[in-house]
Amino acid sequence: MASVRFSGVDQSDAMQELLDSATALRHDLHRSPELGWAEHDTAARIRAELDALGVTWRSCAGTGTLALLAPDAPGRHVALRGDIDAMPIDEDSGVEWTSRRTGAMHACGHDGHTAVLAATARWLAAHEDTLPGPVTLLFQPAEEGGHGAKAMIDDGALDGVDVIFGWHNWPALGRGRMACPDGPVMAANGTFAIEVAGIGGHASQPEATRDPVLAAAAIAVALQQIVARRLAPQTAAVVAVTSIDAPSNPTVTPATARLGGSIRVPSIAVRDEVFALIAEIADATARAHSVTAATETTNRYGATVNHPEPAAELRAALAPELATVFSTDDHTADVPVPVMASEDFSYYLDEVPGAFALVGSGSQHSCHSPHYDFDDALIAPVVGAYARLAGAPQLPVPARPGAEGNMQEVRRI
Repeated sequence: MASVRFSGVDQSDAMQELLDSATALRHDLHRSPELGWAEHDTAARIRAELDALGVTWRSCAGTGTLALLAPDAPGRHVALRGDIDAMPIDEDSGVEWTSRRTGAMHACGHDGHTAVLAATARWLAAHEDTLPGPVTLLFQPAEEGGHGAKAMIDDGALDGVDVIFGWHNWPALGRGRMACPDGPVMAANGTFAIEVAGIGGHASQPEATRDPVLAAAAIAVALQQIVARRLAPQTAAVVAVTSIDAPSNPTVTPATARLGGSIRVPSIAVRDEVFALIAEIADATARAHSVTAATETTNRYGATVNHPEPAAELRAALAPELATVFSTDDHTADVPVPVMASEDFSYYLDEVPGAFALVGSGSQHSCHSPHYDFDDALIAPVVGAYARLAGAPQLPVPARPGAEGNMQEVRRI
């Protein structure tokens, strides 16, 4: 492949150039977000970046991209992942690089994840001859509910890979802190829909109807006993009824009502148990109201469960980079794990050893908020950690005294 050169006269200049380029890319991607399985412009931009570096790549699972460095190196084969899709949200962040596309926004920071992986590609390409083993970079589509990781695996993304690492920015963690436990780091999830069928009629004649709205409301309340009374207190679980739909008008009792929601659980076994309890409780509550309930459940992502040795390696790679960038030796996460959000990185960890970390930005806005924006200060430490994991020379990341006050300001709502 072509040799990569930085324009700076020393390594510090090279690093600053790399960070400036990554930040500019991040802002460009943020302006032009694309939803899962439609990341065509994003994929083209990633591939153009790789072409400019002379890095070999191939398409994977459509809009996904696999980049390969040092394919003939004799050491272990490391994979590093970044997700590329946006979310169906109208942005209201107030940042200069706000989304230009109605109904699409990088509300989960995948623009930052992509920029980190692109910057990693640049650093590794510049030091490819020193890499001890092959490195695959996975630019993955459709993480937001689209099972993109599974599609990447089915298209050979993990072929020959010995270990895989990934990360996610996490506003709920203190800035520069990380969560990377041995074992579960993020929960499994699933969704449910309950169709309640009664007998509709005139609202003035309740005795002639069988009210599905009342039953649906009772089911929503009754489902809360699953976590409160049917699971052991030590079990981390969430059962959330997020919608009740019973279209009608003020004088009509409708014939049907529909509930929808999601669950978060620490394992597939608990997911199966909770789904069974949802169906049981919905049916019993409906019968108590002289209506019927049909429950449909959908498995989404499994729990993201770190393998102990790779988790220790990822912690060791992140710690010095976070210490340098944020001028602190305290990297302890101030959040219990597993967090109850879910990630399709779980698919990779079901196939090969690896680990996934959450890195805190301390933002006032959570992921999936229309006001959220990725913290660009996270780019440097994660690129540095990725370089360490790949066996590349350490990045000369400059210290940032007072980094806690340098976060991008976002408009308060």
